[in-house]
Amino acid sequence: MPHSVGLDVSQKTTAICVVDAEGRRVWRGTSPTDPGSISRLISKHAGASAKLGVETGAMTPWLVHGLRAAGLDVAVLDARRVKAALQMRLNKTDQNDAEGLAQVVRTGWYRAVHVKSLDAHQARSLLGARAQLVGMRTRLSNMVRGVLKTFGLLPGADRGLRFDRRVEAMIEDTPDVALIVRPLLATWRQLREQIAVFDAAVQRRVKADATCRLLMTVPGIGALSALAFVSTIEDPARFSRSRSVGAHLGLTPRRYQSGETDRSGRISGCGDVLARTLMYEAAIVILHRVKRPLHLKDWGLAIAERAGPGKARVALARKLSVILHSVWRSGEPFRWEPVASAA
Repeated sequence: MPHSVGLDVSQKTTAICVVDAEGRRVWRGTSPTDPGSISRLISKHAGASAKLGVETGAMTPWLVHGLRAAGLDVAVLDARRVKAALQMRLNKTDQNDAEGLAQVVRTGWYRAVHVKSLDAHQARSLLGARAQLVGMRTRLSNMVRGVLKTFGLLPGADRGLRFDRRVEAMIEDTPDVALIVRPLLATWRQLREQIAVFDAAVQRRVKADATCRLLMTVPGIGALSALAFVSTIEDPARFSRSRSVGAHLGLTPRRYQSGETDRSGRISGCGDVLARTLMYEAAIVILHRVKRPLHLKDWGLAIAERAGPGKARVALARKLSVILHSVWRSGEPFRWEPVASAA
C-alpha cells in the first residue's frame, strides 16, 4: 500500500509526516510552504503514489492545485472534522498535527472537501470585495445620519435625490457641521465609485458565462446571485440530489435526536454566507416585488400565513437554491407556469 502523508500548513513553513500502511512513522520534516518544495520532498521520502492529507485553510486552494499539478494525490480534510483526532495528542505541535493528519488519511476516517478552481475563487473574491465596500458605505451613511441627527438635521429617505446631495443641501448653512460631514461624504462618494467598478466587472463576467445567464431566468435571481451561486457550487454533479444544495448553503434546520428527544432548531448557517444571504434577498424580491403570477410566490405566501414571514423567506430561499441546481443540471430555463401533470 502507498504511504500516507500529513501536511500541517502555516504561512512560511509546512510540517510533513510520512507513515506506512501499519501507521509507523517513516519520515518527518519541514519545508517552505511552496508546492514545488513540498512535492520534491514527498517524492523523495514517500513516493509519487503517496496519499496526502491537508486541512482546509486560507492557503489550501493554491497549495492543493500546485501539488495536484505535480501529479500528487491530495485529499483536503475538513478542519472541524479532524479537530477531535488532533486533540487526542497531549502535545500540540505542528509535527504532531502533521502525523495526526497522516494517520487520519491512512485509516480513511475523513470526508474529502471539494476544492474550487482558482477561477471560482476569483469570482468569489470579486463578490466578497464588493460586499465589503457595500457594508462600509452603509456604515458610513449611518454615521452621517447619526451626526446630523445630533444637530436636528434629518436627511430622510427621499428617493428623488441622492443621499450625498441631500446632505450637502442640509449642511450648507451650518459650517461647523459641514466641517465634520463633508470628509465623510467624500469617502462615501469614493466607495460608491469603486462599487460601480465592481458592478461593471460582475456584469462583464456574468455576460460571458452561459450558466449565469441561464440561472438568471429564475425570478429574483440577478447577476450577483447567479455569480455567487455558480462560484459556490461550481460543479452541479457534486450533488446527486438538488435537495442537498439547500443543506450545503446552510438553509436547512439543525436537528437533535436522542432517544425520546427529537427537535429541530434554526438553520445550520453552514456554507457560504454571501450565497446564502443573496438567496434570502432573492426570496424577498419574489415575495414583495414580483407582480407577475408565480407559483413560487403563492407557495411562499402560504407559508407566511401559516408560520410567519421569516420562515417563509428562509423556506423560499432554500427552494430557490434547489430550483437553481435543477435548472443548471437540465440546461433548460425556468418555467413560470408549473408543468401540468399528465391525465
